[in-house]
Amino acid sequence: MPRTARKRSQSGIYHVILRGINRQVIFEDDKDRAKLLETLKYYKTISKYEIFAYCLMDNHVHLLVKENEEEIGRSIKRISGSYVYWFNAKYERIGHLFQERFKSETVEDDKYFLSVLRYIHQNPVSAGLTKKLGEYQWSSYLEYMEGKYKLIDTDFALEMLADDKRVALEQFDKFMNELNEDKCLDHDEKNRFLDIEVKKYLLGKGITNLSELHQMAKSQRDEIIRAIKLMDGVSIRQISRITGISKSVIYRA
Repeated sequence: MPRTARKRSQSGIYHVILRGINRQVIFEDDKDRAKLLETLKYYKTISKYEIFAYCLMDNHVHLLVKENEEEIGRSIKRISGSYVYWFNAKYERIGHLFQERFKSETVEDDKYFLSVLRYIHQNPVSAGLTKKLGEYQWSSYLEYMEGKYKLIDTDFALEMLADDKRVALEQFDKFMNELNEDKCLDHDEKNRFLDIEVKKYLLGKGITNLSELHQMAKSQRDEIIRAIKLMDGVSIRQISRITGISKSVIYRA
């Protein structure tokens, strides 16, 4: 069946989710996260897109972005291709890292734009990674509040809230931290154990990065997989996503 054409945004603004293939981890450490931000910044000067928000999670990335001279699909292909090339070289792996077709939704009005902005920034809190937005360093929240990293186009959102920048920042901070029932494009899939908890378990087994699992002897690898499967609430699908090992291999282990 042919793919459905991606819905085009009249405003040019999209909420984009880049997901690891089989939902596997796409960042082994903070250097990997910094590299993706560097990649976003580099291609911003080439593709001429604007970025209003980002959040880097373990196995997916949220972006709130506006296409200008280049269609969004082309820009995302540049970003993901460059990062995967670097990631594969670093971890001596081959093959895909991201799902081929990224998820996206159009953002056509100011009200929904602000809802998506809040949804992206609250992602780490919703996932249980932190209790406060300002404690998570891999989202654009701190760039709005502290001018960190200089990647985001902050004026677009702040000017929706107030003409005076100081007042706008106060309103922004209040709005970002409000309890809400925002329903936006979702990464989906809930588990009893968070991915980060499973990763910590693996680190406790002496695995410094998940690519090491692929280089282990089968017997040693399967022993670790069997131990993870015994964790109540961890699914085969979740293990596959985190490790990058196929579900059939995990099932047989």
